[in-house]
Amino acid sequence: MENQEVEMEYIEAEDDEDSDDMENDSDEGEPNKPKEVYLPGKPLDKDEELVCDESAYVMLHQASTGAPCLSFDIIPDELGETREKFPLTAYMVAGTQAARTHVNNLIVMKMDNLHKTQDDDNDDDNNEELEDDEDDVPNREQHKQPNMTCALIKHQGCVNRIRAKRIGNTVFAASWSELGRVNIWNLSKQLQAIEDAQLLKQYEREVANEPVQPVYTFSGHQKEGFAVDWSSCTEGVLATGDCKRDIHIWSPQEDGSWKVDQRPLVGHTASVEDLQWSPNESSVLASCSVDKTIRIWDCRAAPQKACMLTCDNAHQSDINVISWNRTEPFIASGGDDGFLHIWDLRQFQTKKPIATFKHHTDHVTTVEWNPRDATVLASGGDDDQIALWDLAVEKDADQEVTQSQNDDEINNLPPQLLFIHQGQKEIKELHWHPQLPGVILSTANSGFNIFRTISV
Repeated sequence: MENQEVEMEYIEAEDDEDSDDMENDSDEGEPNKPKEVYLPGKPLDKDEELVCDESAYVMLHQASTGAPCLSFDIIPDELGETREKFPLTAYMVAGTQAARTHVNNLIVMKMDNLHKTQDDDNDDDNNEELEDDEDDVPNREQHKQPNMTCALIKHQGCVNRIRAKRIGNTVFAASWSELGRVNIWNLSKQLQAIEDAQLLKQYEREVANEPVQPVYTFSGHQKEGFAVDWSSCTEGVLATGDCKRDIHIWSPQEDGSWKVDQRPLVGHTASVEDLQWSPNESSVLASCSVDKTIRIWDCRAAPQKACMLTCDNAHQSDINVISWNRTEPFIASGGDDGFLHIWDLRQFQTKKPIATFKHHTDHVTTVEWNPRDATVLASGGDDDQIALWDLAVEKDADQEVTQSQNDDEINNLPPQLLFIHQGQKEIKELHWHPQLPGVILSTANSGFNIFRTISV
């Protein structure tokens, strides 16, 4: 099995100088048309095109695969907890959703040499040797090319969702298969292989003859599913939810396997779409469902009595995703109705969110709190945009209103909306990198983005 099976390539964000030149060229005597702020949903004229404003990004890179990866997770590494010096390095694991006639894979990736999108006065240390020769532009650009190295694991069926966890010195990944099975994979060999070209070749020869097998598989779900989450409080504990309505709790065993409670948690009446363990309480779990409810569970109780709190009709339609704030008692939820709700667990029984945003124009498919800033979160969806929010921002009543062409639309945006990222088609999942402050990775039908904006 070779890397070419997924046709990997890595692309640095392109320079928009040509587009800028086209915009600024005008007939002699006619004033240049000023650039306008584009808001999603606004129709474009035939002679208009969208141009990325690279000055709004500290970093912006793209990666693509032959088959789309509609779920991925960041692999925790040992390079340091707060890394802001460029170039950056990130590790991740993703799962493909290939056509029926093609092989699906888990892809363990290393992205490195991730430079800033634009140089500034503080980048002298990174390029001192190259900048000695002003004519050495090709070498300087080559020096800044990002790298991506991949090790593949054949996977039975499309990967509905995947989540990674470091347990001791070993990184494991749990993958939900469309075939109704949940697999646990040891990623040690793959992580070693992507660090060394010779080891990668040796690994590819080995798996061509003997495909990698999961260390544990659970086939007890009666339908396929999407919901899966590792506990952040108890090492090795896992929860999985399926499209029937069942949630099962996994417990690690001394022999390296897992014991799965065959008794599902009782409460939901339709597909469980997402799960989140409490970041502070080892037995507490949150879930959301197509039945429009968000439920809080205490897994110490019997499955029939484990549901502690229920918020009925939390959304107008299916609830797709939830995210539990790491430091505050807040849960964010996103649904097919396009709404983003913020819930305070101290007021959960009132069944009223403390904040509601209707910015997305299609299904919200992903939401996640910034692990380093309790008031900042990001959301994305089928409207091809990622929105960054800061709940701490309030509208200034005394703020001077400028008179531009799309003033009314801009002034009607929620003041908490910090940034809109576009360029991907049908966004499926995003994650803040816990060790790279402000860095977001996202996946869509059109591929991956890894970026950091000037706003966070």
